[in-house]
Amino acid sequence: MTFNATLDAIKTYEAGKPIELVVREFGIAPEEVVKLASNENPLGTNPIVAQAIREHADKAHLYPDDSMFELKALLSQRFAVPEETIIIGAGSDQILEFISRAKLNAESTVLMTQVTFAMYEIYARQVGATIVRTPSYEHRVDEFLPLMAEHAPDVVYLCTPNNPTGDAIGHDEVLQIIEAADPETLVVIDGAYMEYAADKDERYRIEPTDILRYPNAVYLGTFSKAYGLGGMRVGYGIAQSAIIQALSKMRPPFNISTLSLAAAIAASKDSVFVDKTLALHREQLERYVAFAEEQGIGTIESYTNFITYVFDTPGAATRIADALLRQGIIVRNLSSYGLNAIRITVGTPEQNDRLFAALLESM
Repeated sequence: MTFNATLDAIKTYEAGKPIELVVREFGIAPEEVVKLASNENPLGTNPIVAQAIREHADKAHLYPDDSMFELKALLSQRFAVPEETIIIGAGSDQILEFISRAKLNAESTVLMTQVTFAMYEIYARQVGATIVRTPSYEHRVDEFLPLMAEHAPDVVYLCTPNNPTGDAIGHDEVLQIIEAADPETLVVIDGAYMEYAADKDERYRIEPTDILRYPNAVYLGTFSKAYGLGGMRVGYGIAQSAIIQALSKMRPPFNISTLSLAAAIAASKDSVFVDKTLALHREQLERYVAFAEEQGIGTIESYTNFITYVFDTPGAATRIADALLRQGIIVRNLSSYGLNAIRITVGTPEQNDRLFAALLESM
């Protein structure tokens, strides 16, 4: 069977190992597995959201409201933007797919940092686009600007905070990059972890209203992280209406489910759960930083709900990640990204206690 030649250059995306796989491979009871690999909310599902899902369960046979009017209205109110500037996706990564299909082709170029979210490259390569990367994993203005001038990219991705490293680029630097871009270059600000960055340092807060001023920029957000809806797959994009109209032509009908829509609406009405999430994260992240300092482990300063531990000894990341896995603790090995590092979701106090104890045994 022959498929499109563009697939030859694409690596399959590797998601974090599920609990079920660890149970099967190592014979560990499911309740004993600690999953700190996929940046899910350690507080679990908001009880208000769980109730909304239950209340809508008997409507699962019905298609959802394809206009997503209520959810867009809530997002419009939250961000002070017009409803016609909003598009909803099955996770913000579906909107990344819309962007690639709407903007890119085999003659296109895409610019991103050396280490960033893998789906930027995967979606771009699906349509044959060329990938250009900055020299470092950080979002450095002095690296982006000359590459933008040299390659005139069709799309520039700014993942802030960055996944999988956890670093971020400041508000002013983001606007500097947008303003330096050619009018035909679409600058994508992926703010999947923005709630955490804004909570840590106001200088890193990017609001959709900051981006809406520009006719060549789009802001992406998600309910998967701070709102705890990773399993429901709901994201959104905010941009000037001309961009939203183009992306909407890529959107299939009913692209999120009835239950996902109900969950996102309920989550949008409750800020208390997000406040609790951020408070827990602030407290527990300090423990991770202190542990790293005590043990002489390198870190990348985190503006997200995870932290990256960097090791000096070659191969240490793989060895430690495998040792943790055998103890029922799942973290993300970043060796495939060229980093001798592991990414760890900041969990509950109990989860973190187990992680620290297991790390001491594994290093």
